[in-house]
Amino acid sequence: MLRKLILAGLFAMLATGAQAANKAYISEFGVLGTSNNGVPQIAAQPSLTEQTVDFSGGVTSSSAFGGGTKYIRILCDSRCSIQFGGTATTSKLPLAADTPEYFGVQAGGTVSVIANP
Repeated sequence: MLRKLILAGLFAMLATGAQAANKAYISEFGVLGTSNNGVPQIAAQPSLTEQTVDFSGGVTSSSAFGGGTKYIRILCDSRCSIQFGGTATTSKLPLAADTPEYFGVQAGGTVSVIANP
């Protein structure tokens, strides 16, 4: 009985590890939003488009930002580094896990992402 429980636990851990992925969620925005008191705010909803970049296998680049994109929001589910218009390395701009960051960007640009534990 104990052996079965141990094996079941091991299989559960393996399955969880196989499902784990490093992902960056990128939302594109074209204009600043405003609050009720007229103060500019980033990320007027809805976003123009959203993309998910899986960087579990190493450095990965986003698709080109849309023609109307001026700002992006990036949220990575694990610590990572990013590079705009090039290839990310762990020495580039680090981002904390689960902490959204906003950047002004050029339409047609890209961002690459790499894990940086």
